[in-house]
Amino acid sequence: MTTDHSSVLLLDPLVERYLNRLRVEAGLATNTLESYRRDLFRVQRYLLRHRLSMSDFVPSPIIRSFLASLKQEALAAASVARMLSAMRGWYRFLVREKILHANPLHNVTAVRRSVRLPKTLTLQEVTVLLEAPIGNRAEDRRDRVMLELLYASGLRVSELVGLTLSQIDLDLGCLRVMGKGAKERVVPMGQTARDVLVEYLEQVRPTLLKRRSSRHVFVSRRGHELTRQGCWKLLALRARRVGIIKPISPHMLRHSFATHLLEGGADLRTVQAMLGHADIATTQIYTHVDRRRLKNVHRQFFPRQLNHQQSDDRDKKVRKQQ
Repeated sequence: MTTDHSSVLLLDPLVERYLNRLRVEAGLATNTLESYRRDLFRVQRYLLRHRLSMSDFVPSPIIRSFLASLKQEALAAASVARMLSAMRGWYRFLVREKILHANPLHNVTAVRRSVRLPKTLTLQEVTVLLEAPIGNRAEDRRDRVMLELLYASGLRVSELVGLTLSQIDLDLGCLRVMGKGAKERVVPMGQTARDVLVEYLEQVRPTLLKRRSSRHVFVSRRGHELTRQGCWKLLALRARRVGIIKPISPHMLRHSFATHLLEGGADLRTVQAMLGHADIATTQIYTHVDRRRLKNVHRQFFPRQLNHQQSDDRDKKVRKQQ
């Protein structure tokens, strides 16, 4: 059992062993493992207050009090659901290892997560963002290519900054992307993105490297791999320059990529493959965005339609009766 010395806690070694197994056997992404580590560390701190270790069978009242404490802290439903997922996996591991005879969470119901629609840019906003004039600096030309690829291929920002030369197939116009859990997928980049990428590789990247070598596609003037934070900053700066004042992030370009594909008639399975989602349920969130757009169009143009306020009032009344 981990002890508390001068308020400094270390994660139980058994938990570290469990996380390492997830990394090796399940191939979970580093960010996911870090989230699990933080969640399980939080569980450990709570159990220690009740003189319990992470490998003890936890009585139901203590589990309920722990979950109640999360609600009192106004933790988002998604965060509580992830916490429960981490705990379930941990206790399943203890049962498989015969450290516990039963899972303490067996009868604990999952937290119901509200549907949060992804924030996207309109097609007009994306066009303005990507086609805005750029400066003559090598960094400006590089940044334009990065944003073009984020949108054209629906990349995660970590996939973009981690992209290597060996992952590019210019003949096919595709990228071999290493996604979450070290799962590889092939995504097209489109002709526009391919053209600006070729120009960057031939003219801009050598200027940035100055005879240095790097396996990464996008590099700084010192020849180093770029960071996710750096990508956020360059996107925010470019957005401000073209008059986009709402908060913006690299992931919004990925959301916009998926939404615009579905609006254009792409099927859900194809979009799932290009995004690298293991579960199609994750991709289905974008159909909510598309349905919302269709509803707004219908309300705006269908002649036999209540005025918007009457319709909204009616919808609220129906939801209350359900």
